[in-house]
Amino acid sequence: MNTFLKRLLVLLTIVTLGLFLYSIFVENIFASRLSPKDSVEFKLNDLKLEVFYNRPSKKGRVIFGGLVPFNEVWRTGANEATTFITNKDLFIKGYVVPKGEYTLWTVPNDSVWKVMFNTKKYKWGVDEQMKPMWDPNYDLLEIDVPVEQLDSVVEQFTIAFNNTTGHLKLTMAWDTTKIEVPLEEATPQGD
Repeated sequence: MNTFLKRLLVLLTIVTLGLFLYSIFVENIFASRLSPKDSVEFKLNDLKLEVFYNRPSKKGRVIFGGLVPFNEVWRTGANEATTFITNKDLFIKGYVVPKGEYTLWTVPNDSVWKVMFNTKKYKWGVDEQMKPMWDPNYDLLEIDVPVEQLDSVVEQFTIAFNNTTGHLKLTMAWDTTKIEVPLEEATPQGD
């Protein structure tokens, strides 16, 4: 083997070892996430809805009014901004939400939450100062939804779709708090 190939092999070995050690000790890519990624999907006829989010756990903490302050914008989960995708136009509390991809932001309170559908895509949910990256100039829709107090604790933040009564809802639950955002497929004019 000539000297060039030997040097190249040594260099590639050093780079590979360096990347491996970096991934273990700095980024820790092999460890499980504290707030794992998850997705939820809903399909009915031609309608397809998806939400991608991260699921923090309660771990004995006071969640709303504590870890997640009241009257402040929350990234609605952990890590990356929560994403909502619809392949059809929707009505949400009388407002039209065109098909597309949105980020979901909320302002929790003890009796009512604000829910914002935002058209901007964000790489992460918060900045270096842990402030939400949400830009209100990109809000397509802001609605108020009532809070429902649950009898049992939801340990891990959970987003789901509920269509059990024939009225589709996007639900969010954590600790003893639950909200429901009513969703309805927008029908073309003349139907």
